[in-house]
This record gives sequence, C-alpha cells and structure tokens, in this order.
Amino acid sequence: MASSTSLPAPQSQSKKPLGKMADWFRQALLKKPKKLPVNPESHSSDGSQSASQDSHQPSNPNSVMSSNPSSAHMDTSSSRGRWSKDYDVCVCHSEEDLTAAQELVAYLESSTASLRCFLQLRDATPGGAIVSELCQALSSSHCRVLLITPGFLHDPWCKYQMLQALTEAPGAEGCTIPLLTGLTRDAYPPELRFMYYVDGRGPDCGFHQVKEAVIRYLQTLS
Repeated sequence: MASSTSLPAPQSQSKKPLGKMADWFRQALLKKPKKLPVNPESHSSDGSQSASQDSHQPSNPNSVMSSNPSSAHMDTSSSRGRWSKDYDVCVCHSEEDLTAAQELVAYLESSTASLRCFLQLRDATPGGAIVSELCQALSSSHCRVLLITPGFLHDPWCKYQMLQALTEAPGAEGCTIPLLTGLTRDAYPPELRFMYYVDGRGPDCGFHQVKEAVIRYLQTLS
C-alpha cells in the first residue's frame, strides 16, 4: 500500500513542469517576430506609383521647357530681329507730298526684300488720334524715312514726327534716313545736320539709296 501510494506523486510532479514548458514555448512562439510575406501587389503598386510619377512629369511646365530647348529658342528668337516690329519703314511726309510718298512705298514694297512700309493715309487707324497714331507708327517701325520737301518744313506734324524720330532711338545709327527733295543744302533742317541725307535729285529720286540704307540697318538686327 505504501508503494502504491508513493507512485502517483512523481507523476503529478512531472505533469506540472511539462505544462510550464509548453506554456513557455507557446509564449515564445507568440513573441517571436514574424517575417511579413512579400506582397506582389506592393511591388506592382510601387511600380505603378513610379510609373505614374514618370507619366506626370511632362505636365510640369519646367520639364517641358527643359526637354525641348529648341522651342524656347524659337520663342525668344521670334521677339528679336526684323520681325520684332510690325513695319520695316515708316515714311514721314507732308500732305502735299502724298504722291511722292506713295511712289516711294510702292518701290520699297515691290523690291526683292519685300519691305513692310507704314503709310499714314493707308495704314493709320480710322478715328485714332493723330498724335498717338504718329507715335505708334514710329515706335512700331525699325526705320524712319523723312521725305523732306518744302511742304515738310512747313507742316507742324512733319516737324513733330522728325523730332519724335530723333527721340525714339538716339543711339540707333542709320534708322532715320532723310530724303531731301526739292531743296538745297542750305534748307536742310538744322536738327539733322549731324546726319547724312539722301539726295533726291537723281534719276530714281534717291529711292534705291533709301532701300539700300534700310536693308543695311535691318541686317544689323539679326
């Protein structure tokens, strides 16, 4: 009876540590950091995100300008040179010299250079103020041809155009071209004495020399 009563005691003791060990392994497994499985969708999302970022890059105006520098060069070059203004020549004349001014304009526009001319009676805006139209014509033209005749000297608007032309570009040599017609050297305006003029007594009334002077000035703009 003593032996039978002594045997169950070690069995009950052995079960207790085994239970503790099982609990320890269970806790260890629960506490052990698990590796997260690699989700293939995460790679695809990353790739799609980078692809979407690449696809959105051209929408940035800075990237467009840097990827196509020639277009930027085209834009800046279009604002320079001959085409930066509306006209190549503005012909300043008196009302009584309209016929001579029309002949000069026809000669310049029909030349191989196809010069763009401003003629006040033809190109001025109807209803526009005379002063603003004259100033606009001068500022929107590269060269100014002053058709200096007896009528020019007596016309206050012609004198205004002459002074305005000298004020517009005082440092641009060659842009103001006086064409002296029907006058002697003594009658040449004193405001223009520092400037050579074209003599209109020749067979072509000085038109060819005026054209060459305009073309030479336009070549300096390119």
